[in-house]
Amino acid sequence: MASQQEAHASEHAHLHERLHDCETHRTMERYSVTELIVREDIMAKAKELAELISTADEVQFYRAAEKQVQNHAEVQELIKLIKKRQKEAVAFETFQNKKMVEKINGEIEELQDKLDAYPVVSQFKQAQEDINYLLQLVVTVIRDTVSEKIQVESGTAEPPASCSE
Repeated sequence: MASQQEAHASEHAHLHERLHDCETHRTMERYSVTELIVREDIMAKAKELAELISTADEVQFYRAAEKQVQNHAEVQELIKLIKKRQKEAVAFETFQNKKMVEKINGEIEELQDKLDAYPVVSQFKQAQEDINYLLQLVVTVIRDTVSEKIQVESGTAEPPASCSE
């Protein structure tokens, strides 16, 4: 019985030693978001994908709609007025004047409704939504594809037989 315990203790010590060796030879470095180092080939593919996305119909439609909004004088005036009212609301919030804040927010809602009534604005908003959908779809495909490649095993206490496993 003593030899069994000794054998078990020896096996445990060997297992611990193997784990320690693997940990010291193969530790994962930790990086902050700003320090994260990405392989050049991954970055090159990401830039290639970004370039491909920038040629998509949705992006072309967005650029055209954005130009129409920028060149529409009435729409630009409404946007300026809304921004002005928003600043006024913030100022009255600072002075804790709830009545004026409510009044100005009501005006902002009316101005926003007028702005949204312009077809160029609704086209622009739709184009934004389409691009966001496209980007989210791409991110989802990448995430799902990576998730399929990474198989996380749960409940395994056995270390690898060698550090290369």
